[in-house]
Amino acid sequence: MTGPAGGSVEIRNLSGMVTGRIDDPLATPEVIRIEDGLITGFEPGPEPDSVLDAGGAVVMPGLIDSHAHVVFGDWTPRQSALGWIESSLHGGVTSMMSASEVHLPGRPHDRDGVKALALTARRAFEDFRPGGVKVLAGSVIIEPTLTPDDFAELAEQGVWLAKVGFGDFEPQADAAPLVRAAQQNGFVVMNHTGGASIPDSSPVTIDDVLALGCDIIGHANGGTTALPDADLPKLFDAPGAIQLVQAGNLRSSTEIVELAYDLDALDRIVIATDTPTGTGVMPLGMIKTVCELSSLCGLGATRAIAMATGNNGAVLGRPQGVLEPGRPADLFCAFAPLGSACDGPIEAIQYGDIPGIAAVMVDGEVKALRSRNTPAPDGKCELIGEAVAA
Repeated sequence: MTGPAGGSVEIRNLSGMVTGRIDDPLATPEVIRIEDGLITGFEPGPEPDSVLDAGGAVVMPGLIDSHAHVVFGDWTPRQSALGWIESSLHGGVTSMMSASEVHLPGRPHDRDGVKALALTARRAFEDFRPGGVKVLAGSVIIEPTLTPDDFAELAEQGVWLAKVGFGDFEPQADAAPLVRAAQQNGFVVMNHTGGASIPDSSPVTIDDVLALGCDIIGHANGGTTALPDADLPKLFDAPGAIQLVQAGNLRSSTEIVELAYDLDALDRIVIATDTPTGTGVMPLGMIKTVCELSSLCGLGATRAIAMATGNNGAVLGRPQGVLEPGRPADLFCAFAPLGSACDGPIEAIQYGDIPGIAAVMVDGEVKALRSRNTPAPDGKCELIGEAVAA
């Protein structure tokens, strides 16, 4: 099922809408009007090209996985698995960011090779969307062989992501001057946090995190191992967003969320998966983390969803992640899972149950109806009009 590119769509019969904003999380629009892939308003307009009858579902922003290890194509060499990105769409993921293509077999470490890998990955995913997922690829791995001028050169070629923590630095804080050079050229820079996860890399301690000053403190709850509890408050002394991942330490995640709540800093928390690495392929990794943090940390579901959507969009400087006029219509429709003790998807998330996804839309095009990965939804969505594909 797909919607017509460049056409108009109206989502009707929705019971509510999660906005993706921490401070204004829930709305009750009459409809969601979409033109040329963008949300244009919440009032009925002229008869659209197609209608998505939500059947009473709650509409939520598409999840943004800000820590995924893509390589080339919809394939992961770490798990020797195909189709994992498209499968993530069925978990509500509509965008994912490369946390570097570090798992490429035989990854180059020399200056030219490091740059070529980032540029090639960036170009390869420019027009390739597995299942419809927007892949923000091409994350240059910061190595001592690079120079500040390299980031200006890469920026001119459209590369804007960088990762520090896998390069041959000892300590990793020594990469700080190159981090600054990248940031000065408009890069969003993420650092590895915690124990070493690949051969020839070194742990990233809280002192490294503070010295590096990256835009995203990657898997702050551990990857592979978590920071000591005594170091967790210091995360909030660093400038970056604090990322919590499914592949990390859940106990550490709950400690960090509690600190953020006490400091009124929930807007700094972003959710990701850090997959498919040693933890494996997890198509429901994002929504599972949303459910875990909502149910275990006393967060309302809408706040946990904002950490996986609007917060990620903000730190990445992308328009997706918030449902409002002028933003991309990247979203999914959710019900309580069939047989749930809860009345709706928001209550189910707060209870710790993964909701049933009944439709996923990217840029106003319906990419899937009933999810093949979530529990069966207690309801259904129906696509009506020109958008119904043969």
